[in-house]
Amino acid sequence: MKKTMFLLIVVFLCFAACEENQGPNTNNGKDNPVICLSYDSTMQKLKLQSEVTHVQPMTGLVLWPNQANARKDTHGKNISLEYSYCLPCKVVTGKVDGQIQYDWSSFETLLDGIKSRNHQAIIRFRYEYPNNKDVDGERGTTAVPQYIKDLPDYEETYSKNAGGDGQTYYADWSNAELQWFTKQFYTDFAARYGNDPRIAFLEVGFGHWSEYHIYGTPLKLGTNFPTHAYQKEFLQHVANVMPIPWGISIDAADDTYTPIVGDPMLMELNFGLFDDSFMHEHHEIYQGDGYNETCWNAIGQNIRWQTGYCGGEVSYYEDSDQRDFLNPEGMYGVVWEDAAAKYHISFMLANDAPGRHGTAERFLSAGLATGYHFAVLDCQTKEGKTQLLVTNTGVAPIYRDAYFAVGGVRGEETLRGFLPGDTCMFTVAAKATATNVTIESDHILPTQTIEFDVQ
Repeated sequence: MKKTMFLLIVVFLCFAACEENQGPNTNNGKDNPVICLSYDSTMQKLKLQSEVTHVQPMTGLVLWPNQANARKDTHGKNISLEYSYCLPCKVVTGKVDGQIQYDWSSFETLLDGIKSRNHQAIIRFRYEYPNNKDVDGERGTTAVPQYIKDLPDYEETYSKNAGGDGQTYYADWSNAELQWFTKQFYTDFAARYGNDPRIAFLEVGFGHWSEYHIYGTPLKLGTNFPTHAYQKEFLQHVANVMPIPWGISIDAADDTYTPIVGDPMLMELNFGLFDDSFMHEHHEIYQGDGYNETCWNAIGQNIRWQTGYCGGEVSYYEDSDQRDFLNPEGMYGVVWEDAAAKYHISFMLANDAPGRHGTAERFLSAGLATGYHFAVLDCQTKEGKTQLLVTNTGVAPIYRDAYFAVGGVRGEETLRGFLPGDTCMFTVAAKATATNVTIESDHILPTQTIEFDVQ
């Protein structure tokens, strides 16, 4: 009796909220595609059989492909994502009659390898990487396509030991062709891969590792870093062409490098955030420096996570950071689950975590502490119609469209943007059984499953 009354109250509140909003929730002014529907009392109650037992697609801890492959039978079973840098120069072969020429074969090999392990990719294209030899065997070579480097008006700058990280060459941001190419590259990438289920997330940016900073050499906007004007043009362009959820480094909160925080138009763009030193010793303001938390606050305004993903990588400041952050007792006074909840984390690179604290089982529990987590509170069904009262018990929404389906018949209301703590009714035009209710998405692999609990 108490449970029935509770469900009726929840349904009434959900319906009342929808009536007041006259449609989708607004979530502090942000559009939310979730539609709450009225409750049909003529239906028969049905107890579904479902349980969340795996790390959900597009969430969890993340490994590099080589680590994921080496541990595919242990930790690989408890992740859904792999991360990789990608180099424009490796897929661009030239430019003919105004058209960029591509050879995507190496990129396809990367994506297929990740897919073979039942994982999706997080991709970050970059130009600069201090001391790295992946381009041509020489340390610090940029990944700018060769056809641009061959232009007579293209000239890179150089640092012998950038911030102590080794020799580094810098893309020439005074060059008009590089500026044009960088925007066109993302246009072409979006056209080819924007709806490819092998890719979950995209990270973009400039500077060392595309993380919106350079070290050890003076910042020269328009020379070794794009001007603020070009950055605005670029970010607006990516927002217009890119269907893949994309994000930038929290370091973009620094107005020395970027105009973002001071520009309301840029702050309104639907980008996510990644933190390249999550949970380091002084990450939080109360821990001392607090640079990371300050950046999150400045560029996130506590609501960005509702429409743009939050992710990154655990700190490498100390060798022990990645190895110890999964300690159930915490690291530097912070427990992983609390940090994931505070920052609404969907994914976190933890390549060096496997070990004493980072067991395969711990990867599972830590992954389940990220992202979305759907639960059906009540199911009512009759011929040709099923209504599901659903909540999100996770720490973030799902950032791509997903739909409840009954016997393969999809509902019309997307789960995208369904926020933690929300409770809403979803309707499907088919009669349910205990086992034929699923969640479908065109943005996950055919071998992946979005699960849900039944409460």
